[in-house]
Amino acid sequence: MPSGPHIDVRSPVDASTAGCELRDVLNRVGDKWSVLVMALLAEGPLRYSELHRAIDGISQRMLTLTLRSLERDGLVDRTVTPSSPPRVEYALTSVGATLSLEVSSLMRWADGHRQYVAASRLRYDATHK
Repeated sequence: MPSGPHIDVRSPVDASTAGCELRDVLNRVGDKWSVLVMALLAEGPLRYSELHRAIDGISQRMLTLTLRSLERDGLVDRTVTPSSPPRVEYALTSVGATLSLEVSSLMRWADGHRQYVAASRLRYDATHK
């Protein structure tokens, strides 16, 4: 049984963030594509094409939506350098960098436990047919 106060994820975080519900923030930072994008950007700015090549299975549309959402939430900056064609780079903001530390911990945990999770799924599936 959980201890501590109940968190209403539907209510604003505080009066100054009206409309920004805790659930909305958690949805953004817990989204699988956002986590992968942020983990890559933790190593430094990247171009769209570099991100797309590095994230297996992400469509161009989903990468575009993810980057726009991260930019809208103030976690990623988009910089356009005038050239022909224009050079566009994405980088973490200072707040995005603080979240990136947490994302890196999650990625390390996932990497260290993925075999355990895979084996658990096989055991479960074998006994729950």
